[in-house]
Amino acid sequence: MHLRLEPASGSPVYQQIVDQVKRMVAAGTLRTGDRLPTVRELASQLIINPNTVAHAYQSLERDKIIETRRGLGSFICEPDSQLSHDARIKQVSDLIERAVVEAHHLNVSADEVRKLLEGHFRTLYPLEDTIHE
Repeated sequence: MHLRLEPASGSPVYQQIVDQVKRMVAAGTLRTGDRLPTVRELASQLIINPNTVAHAYQSLERDKIIETRRGLGSFICEPDSQLSHDARIKQVSDLIERAVVEAHHLNVSADEVRKLLEGHFRTLYPLEDTIHE
């Protein structure tokens, strides 16, 4: 598992780990059952405090992205949302709304946002249809 931390990003290191693991799972780079490095292994690889990695793993576990098996390590879970379909749609809608509001304040056009969204869909779902208006 290769992670790249960007200290100047403004995002906490533990959140960068969480975001990158989630992205790898979504992209299929990490699959159900894959074992993650131990907290100490990853901390050593990234040259960061083990508590930071532990914090990231706890967050991933709360989000049901990974599960920790005592004595065996941390593994990618089978996707299983306890939320109803409507609740999941609402959560995604809220995230998109925040992105659209930020795009407005950054003076990014609607067409540019659509192209960005299309690009992300192509990256994560290369064989599926993209967005249709």
